Amino acid sequence: MNLKSPLAKKSLGQHFLHDENISSRIVDSLMDKIGESKNVIEIGPGPGALTKILLKEKINLRCIELDQRMIEHLNKTYPASKDKVIHGDFLTVKLSEIFSDKYSVVGNFPYNISSQILFRILQERESIPLMVGMFQKEVGDRIASIHGNKTYGILSVLVQAYYDVENLFIVEPSSFTPPPKVRSVVLRLTLKKERAEIADEKYFFAFVKNAFGQRRKTLRNSLSQIIQKDKLTDTIFDKRAEQLSVQQFIELANKFSKENGKQG
Repeated sequence: MNLKSPLAKKSLGQHFLHDENISSRIVDSLMDKIGESKNVIEIGPGPGALTKILLKEKINLRCIELDQRMIEHLNKTYPASKDKVIHGDFLTVKLSEIFSDKYSVVGNFPYNISSQILFRILQERESIPLMVGMFQKEVGDRIASIHGNKTYGILSVLVQAYYDVENLFIVEPSSFTPPPKVRSVVLRLTLKKERAEIADEKYFFAFVKNAFGQRRKTLRNSLSQIIQKDKLTDTIFDKRAEQLSVQQFIELANKFSKENGKQG
């Protein structure tokens, strides 16, 4: 970096990536799958480790940065970033005002809001066919986990219902300033072209969250909060939530959401 960047703020969960090899691998992982839409939003560019590489690509780049210090630093260090950096919070900014068409998302995500970033991406998924992002390894493992594993949970099911998840590579703490106390992982999410239809998305989210709400108990117990017990007689409800595949969750949620609709 040409100019010395401001120090990381703990309150913003900042750990700045300084390993140029890792930065290049992240951008390559994005460009390999970017497809026809060249619109890209970078979340939390910080001092610009990814931004400086993204600026060299033939894409329509916008960056969302909450820290005004970083915006000033980016504008001074990488003049090409001027007019491309938006002061705001990815969780609340009106994304449709940035791009009216589809766009990809990339970033070294702040650990303290990475799950919230994922939920926002899910909310906007029809506009976001691709995401390449850095997560705390523990969170990344949960997102990519398959049924039968202890790490399999709410994030796994909700993300995998809509996206194909690839666990690309691990990043060591030494690649950051300041180094975090945990390892990181880069994931790539690609929107599924063919996916099971979810009858009622709001009900599906509630169904999954309730199922894992008491994960040591059987589904019969955990789902009794939203479904009458006399409707939970099938042997599948003898299982625990972590034993059900994403497809099974979708099928069960669809069945009960339709029954609720008939009653209503």
